[in-house]
Amino acid sequence: MARVLVIEDDRSVRNALEFALRRQGHHVSAAATGEEGVALVRDAAPDIVVLDLMLPGIDGFEVCRRVRAMGDVPVVMLTARGDDFDVVGGLEAGADDYVVKPVEPRVLDARLRAVLRRTERENTRSTSVFGDLVIDRAALTVHKGGKQVGLTPTELRLLLELSGSPGQVLSREQLLRSVWEHDYLGDSRLVDACVQRLRLKVEDVPSAPVLVRTVRGFGYRFDPL
Repeated sequence: MARVLVIEDDRSVRNALEFALRRQGHHVSAAATGEEGVALVRDAAPDIVVLDLMLPGIDGFEVCRRVRAMGDVPVVMLTARGDDFDVVGGLEAGADDYVVKPVEPRVLDARLRAVLRRTERENTRSTSVFGDLVIDRAALTVHKGGKQVGLTPTELRLLLELSGSPGQVLSREQLLRSVWEHDYLGDSRLVDACVQRLRLKVEDVPSAPVLVRTVRGFGYRFDPL
């Protein structure tokens, strides 16, 4: 059972999500505004947040940024549209995954459990060093230039997956399956957006990456220095 926070302004949708997630065995709290949701993230310490993007007051994009600044609680976006503007904007704000409304309760539950599994999964292999980047796979920490790098759970999982096979090209489909536990290639923008965020944190010059490289037409490759 997970502690799930639902941030959704539509009362009928919010009530339906609360009911459905409780039926799936989760403990659910809810907020109708972004401000209330941010306060509950701080006070209630949820395991995962289900976040609607179209909120009154501060919108879901800003809520996601504030939640991300507060810690590493996973965020799953809930959007009424599957277009690139909503999805990519939310992913760039730091969301870990997304679902499009209306969503079947079992599908939402499966996506939440997949996010939670990958954020809780431990990797006990030894520490890896790539130039000034140090990845401690037992402690699940990353340091660059002696300073700890703040990665979201999904960013960390992506880095662990890429760096676990240095020099090997991993397709977006492979990364979706191993990091997000998805098998729908249409969700490849999850990978691209997360790679962009990861580069901002681990590359000296994110616009000219030397660690996480794009192999056009195939996917991504982690190049050891």
